[in-house]
Amino acid sequence: MTNLKIVHYILPVIAMAGFSAGSAVAYSGEKLAKNAKVTMEQAIEIAQKARPGIITDKELEREKGGSGLRFSFDAKASGHTYEVGVDAMTGQVLENGPEGKNPD
Repeated sequence: MTNLKIVHYILPVIAMAGFSAGSAVAYSGEKLAKNAKVTMEQAIEIAQKARPGIITDKELEREKGGSGLRFSFDAKASGHTYEVGVDAMTGQVLENGPEGKNPD
C-alpha cells in the first residue's frame, strides 16, 4: 500500500478517535445539559449530518430561536468554518451557515 493510501485510510480514523476522546471533556454550558432532552452525542450526530466536517468547538447555550436551549458547534469543512445550531429539546437544526454571519 502506498503512503498516500495509508494516509487516506488512517487519517480519518485518527481524527475521529481524537474527536471521540475530546467529547468526554467538559464543554461550555455543560451545566445546562440536565435541562436538555437531546444529549451532546446526539446533537453532534445531527450536526455532522447537516454539515459534514470536523467539530472544532462545542457548547450548550441559551439563545433565541427554537426552544431557547441550543447546542452550538463550529465545524470545519472545505477550508471554511461553519456554525451549526441544534435545538437541545427537539434536535432540529436551527442554524447551518458560515460562522459569524447572523441569519436574522
